[in-house]
Amino acid sequence: MMKPIVAIVGKPNVGKSTLFNRLVGDRVAIVEDTPGVTRDRIIADAEWQNHHFTLVDTGGIELKTNNTIKRQMRAQAEVAIDMADLILMIVDGREGMTAADEDVAGMLRRNSKKVVLAVNKLDSVKLESSLYEFYNLGLGDPIPISAEQGLGLGDLLDVVIEWTESIYNEDQEEDDSLKIAVVGKPNAGKSTLVNRLIGEERMIVSDIPGTTRDAIDTKVEHDGVEYTFIDTAGLRKKKKIYDDVERYSIIRAIAAIDRADVVLMLVDASAGITEQDAKIAGIAHNRFIPTIFLVNKWDAIEKDEKTVQKMTKDVRNTLSFMTYAPMLFISAKTGRRVDQIYKTIAYVVAQSEKRIPTSKFNEALVDFVAMKEPPSQNGRRLKIYYGSQTGIKPPTFVIFVNDGALMHFSYKRYLENKINETFDFDGTPFRLFIRDRKQEDE
Repeated sequence: MMKPIVAIVGKPNVGKSTLFNRLVGDRVAIVEDTPGVTRDRIIADAEWQNHHFTLVDTGGIELKTNNTIKRQMRAQAEVAIDMADLILMIVDGREGMTAADEDVAGMLRRNSKKVVLAVNKLDSVKLESSLYEFYNLGLGDPIPISAEQGLGLGDLLDVVIEWTESIYNEDQEEDDSLKIAVVGKPNAGKSTLVNRLIGEERMIVSDIPGTTRDAIDTKVEHDGVEYTFIDTAGLRKKKKIYDDVERYSIIRAIAAIDRADVVLMLVDASAGITEQDAKIAGIAHNRFIPTIFLVNKWDAIEKDEKTVQKMTKDVRNTLSFMTYAPMLFISAKTGRRVDQIYKTIAYVVAQSEKRIPTSKFNEALVDFVAMKEPPSQNGRRLKIYYGSQTGIKPPTFVIFVNDGALMHFSYKRYLENKINETFDFDGTPFRLFIRDRKQEDE
């Protein structure tokens, strides 16, 4: 499901990155006292009360400046505002309202997006009186918080979730089609492939990298099944992203993957597999979405009897964390093997919906333990009681044990490998959770 996008904005040095780190639960953004440290947007997934959203951190907005870096930071923040579903404006309660805050608020009011106003650095009672002057910004009720101390964040997140949920409840319609996100680096042939799959010249196709600037949905029926192909803009290495429109496209690509049932990951055969390909594929992997590797432009390279073997080895080595993903060698331009894509999509979808009976799963667990004894620590040995499958898309398993702290990562990896080997989850990722049995009883 597509996650709402929330952009954190404000003038420099109001605590945006500190709040970002608090909300995503990790020190992702650089935090220093020097204004303007965050010079680029940083993106992470966040969750509150089982509601998920994508959070975008931005550099400080200064409207009245001739400084080149500050102007670039402002432009990037404007792009974040344009693509977000909700704006979270942060101001400094210790400093009080400033002309710069009024400038940012004026820009947000003209944008017509919903804005939630948070007054930061209110970590003592005597500072709370400064809250009320921020009503003058005309952005509704200001919410007092201290990102550094973690104060007031629950109230802030409640408001964020209330607004993002209402936006998505209004905008999203029922759609039972299979969502297929087409991703890859610029000029890998994504739009050409979608055109070939749907049988129409619906996308603009050119040899200029980055022609497709945003995610585009195209519906098509094939053999009685309705598909929605989401053609995304190419994802470039950070240092090669020169304009803000492409930065905007990166976030939309992530959002497109969040919506997808299957991801088609295009690899340019003429360029070979790269680290950037691994990063792009990792977005889908981290979201447990079935992925198909499509080595495109296979018609454009010179081949011998070892070419397929070498390319397969290169892809599998670089994307070693996705051994489950099928791989096809295609040419979107000529149509070579493109007909196999629909069959492969059907296969990975069926794999992601596979269910294993609880009795069979527990019989297998007994065998796994017999083949390799669970680890022990300080005289205590891990005991595996039982397990079951709790969900599909992706297949999800829970194993109950005496103490999850005794489950060494290497033994969990062993169990994952044995589950995959025994029940054949080729084509789809799956999840394995370890729980203490007492947690189930509570």
